Amino acid sequence: MDETPDPQDVADVPDSPEARPTPAVDPASQRCGLVAIVGRPNVGKSTLLNALVGQKISITSAKAQTTRHRITGIRTLGAAQFIFVDTPGFQLKHAAALNRNLNRTVLSSLSDVDVVLFVVEAGRFGLPDAKVLSLLPAGKPAVLVANKLDALPRRQDVLPWLRTMQDRHPFAEFVPMSATRAADVERLFKILEPYLPQQPWLHEEDALTDRSDRFLASEIVREKLFRLTGDELPYTSTVVIEKYEEEPSGMRRISAAIVVEREAHKGMIIGDGGERLKRIGSEARQELEHLLDAKVFLEVWVKVRSGWADDEAHLRSYGYD
Repeated sequence: MDETPDPQDVADVPDSPEARPTPAVDPASQRCGLVAIVGRPNVGKSTLLNALVGQKISITSAKAQTTRHRITGIRTLGAAQFIFVDTPGFQLKHAAALNRNLNRTVLSSLSDVDVVLFVVEAGRFGLPDAKVLSLLPAGKPAVLVANKLDALPRRQDVLPWLRTMQDRHPFAEFVPMSATRAADVERLFKILEPYLPQQPWLHEEDALTDRSDRFLASEIVREKLFRLTGDELPYTSTVVIEKYEEEPSGMRRISAAIVVEREAHKGMIIGDGGERLKRIGSEARQELEHLLDAKVFLEVWVKVRSGWADDEAHLRSYGYD
């Protein structure tokens, strides 16, 4: 195990890997492995995944349980292909079928990966963190990612905290960092590479995710929904893509239904004169056009399905396996 690192070491890293061309790689020298990203809600897992992949594939917001699916992000650097699995934050507060489903996703993701990134906020560790930590499989390499290092008033305070974390779990590595800092992200790649098995890549070199454009469209709409409703809207809302068509010109025609549990929630989303719903649609369309590099016609409406978040059949029909 490495010695507990000095948080200042993260500054001594060259420019982003995107600045360096990737030469042809002999298949015999290739490495490829699965890396799970786990932690309690709102520690920055999705932000970290997007930074590692180099493009937004997982949505972010301040609302807990923003990530609800196993999101796979892929990044190939040199001879190494990293397959990152972003998971929902393990939920302790709610017992609905939706939350049981999300927690099962976390557990299943841990069973078949090569290394685990356990993400916490630098300098903090509470009961929700401890619950996730208790789920880490014995004998599987785990890297402690002390995220949001830039939010600490005094960075030197992270060193005694890291020593306490050494006593909590036999972590293979300790990485104080900020997911928004490119140098920190590259340092993490270098630390992770030796943990990838020597085997052929599982995806094309330029692949970024195994998720479809249809799935990404539903996630972008859901992100705008959460960002623009804040704490007004309960977490039990979702987005279902009811139509996704690509025309010969490349234009995408997308119909998205926002599903809520109560009629009152519908009014929160629509807003006065429909202004909030229009803004959700407009912001989602603009981001989708940037992401898909195509013109997008997006239609968004709201429908009520009482009790959907505690109904296994509804969960399956909405894509929560």
